[in-house]
Amino acid sequence: MQIERVGVVGAGTMGSGIAQACAVAGVDVVMVDVAQTAVDRGRAAIDGSLERLAKKDKITADARIAALARVRGTTAYEDLARSDLIVEAATENLELKLRILRDVDALAHERAILASNTSSISITALAAVLRKPERFVGMHFFNPVPMMALVELIRGLQTSDETLRAVHAFAERIGKTPIVVKNSPGFVVNRILCPMINEAIFALAEGLASAEDIDNGMRLGCNHPIGPLALADMIGLDVMLAVMNVFYSDFNDPKYRPAPLLKEMVAAGYLGRKAKRGFYRY
Repeated sequence: MQIERVGVVGAGTMGSGIAQACAVAGVDVVMVDVAQTAVDRGRAAIDGSLERLAKKDKITADARIAALARVRGTTAYEDLARSDLIVEAATENLELKLRILRDVDALAHERAILASNTSSISITALAAVLRKPERFVGMHFFNPVPMMALVELIRGLQTSDETLRAVHAFAERIGKTPIVVKNSPGFVVNRILCPMINEAIFALAEGLASAEDIDNGMRLGCNHPIGPLALADMIGLDVMLAVMNVFYSDFNDPKYRPAPLLKEMVAAGYLGRKAKRGFYRY
């Protein structure tokens, strides 16, 4: 199946990033969110990102204008009806994702592929609410989407070979490197990454070292480009907590329990960069 039109549900950081990656590759995109203000913020984020790329000579001025023109923002789900691929990129909340997928499934055309950008929720469970679960797959992009090459393609129990081949080819078409993984909490990257970040938060709470020294230790001792606490701030501490809660619940293993400091910071609203305060101030 050839994917020519893409729908993205969610105009936040991930949704707008996915829309931008598709548009830069020459694909028409419909980006949907519940409020016009959210849609406007998403388009502004894309415009700003494209402007930065143009200033760095990563794209031409004409390419920037053309890419932005390929993204149509809307609050009407009906505008997704002609999309060949619809990617749900909403907040990491099971009930919200299920509601969105049911709504999208009701209007998608017969051969459309539905996908979720979830970083931890079961693809098999999400597919189970759809009319054609074999045409559903996980497409886990990484933040910031325009810069990060990886896409995890997660195959649920129901996902067909045809669906997997189509999204694999599409990921390559938009300049990404796909890896195929089995359905399991956190899949591969977050299964390794999030517990490491959680352990760094435990180390900070125990007073083993300052946030700066923990991050410098991992950058300089393990050659990581960014320390785990700074990365948590970039991801969003609320997202981190949601992922760890999924691990803790689904694996039923105490080694995945979220660090109490992580829970306390989320309760305080210290969510990282987007809140201007997390383990660091911004």
